[in-house]
Amino acid sequence: MLLSILKKKQELKRIKEIKFKKLQENNDLIKEKKELKIWEEKLKKEDVKLRLKEEDSKIKEKELKTKEEELKVENERLIKKDENLILITSDLRNKEKELKLKDEEQNRKEIDLKAREEEQKSFEIKEKRKRERVLKLMKEEEEKQRQLENIKIKEWEEKFDRDQKAIQHKENLREQRLREKELIKLRSIEENENQIKNNFSTDLEKFEINKTKEN
Repeated sequence: MLLSILKKKQELKRIKEIKFKKLQENNDLIKEKKELKIWEEKLKKEDVKLRLKEEDSKIKEKELKTKEEELKVENERLIKKDENLILITSDLRNKEKELKLKDEEQNRKEIDLKAREEEQKSFEIKEKRKRERVLKLMKEEEEKQRQLENIKIKEWEEKFDRDQKAIQHKENLREQRLREKELIKLRSIEENENQIKNNFSTDLEKFEINKTKEN
């Protein structure tokens, strides 16, 4: 019985080991599949890169061919341009000679014009000085007239002030005389009133004395 149990245990243990080993193998297989997939993706990316590089190389080759053709065309154009430049240079030399002759003629005209301008400038300076002298004389005359007018105005103002003061003095004298007359009148009235009062007082005293005697 005990031996049977031990056998069963050993059998179970062996089964477990087998299962664990299979599980481990499965895990390894899954891991290998993942790694394989990663490698496949890397290879795909590398393949895409290679294709892109090939396409880029093709494009660059086409561009290079195009540039070579353009350079060839440009070279031919430059050759023609050089030929044209030779013709243009010859034409320019002839034109330079013509221009030199024209410049000499122009210089002569400019010298004549400068001489006339100098004469005109000298004439204008003389005329300007004349105008300035005339203007100066006119201003001096205007200044004299203005000073004379100021003197006349000042004299008139002084005369006016004197006349006003004389009138004011006369007016003050007249008012002073009127005040003196009024004072004389007032004094005369006061004297008359005082005389009347004095007479009245004297008569009253006499009356009172007589009345006393009668009593």
